[in-house]
Amino acid sequence: MLALATHFDLELQQMDVKTTFLNRDLEKKVCMKQPEGFSSNGEHLVCELKKSIYGLKQASRQWYLKFHEVISSFGFVENIMDQYIYQKVSGSKICFLIIYVDDILLATNDRRLPYEVK
Repeated sequence: MLALATHFDLELQQMDVKTTFLNRDLEKKVCMKQPEGFSSNGEHLVCELKKSIYGLKQASRQWYLKFHEVISSFGFVENIMDQYIYQKVSGSKICFLIIYVDDILLATNDRRLPYEVK
């Protein structure tokens, strides 16, 4: 992507999504042992999670599904070779989004687009 950005003089922006893994409902029922200080001696209770949390195995997948849903609604299309690259072409304007966990690299030839996407 950096070679393409250099060759086509694309604007690059880096974004970090805050509270990434806390933005999605869970698809299946997930329970966890109560955190220290919430249970009394001899109690063996669990908590049912309503939302994804950091450290949960499903958290990355849930985040990706939410990202895909939202970014697709803005007209971005998933790249057929790499599911973590999205592209949007509108006339002579082009935009690429590359995601890695909660980091996004945006490359575009439209200088205003990074501010619209954010």
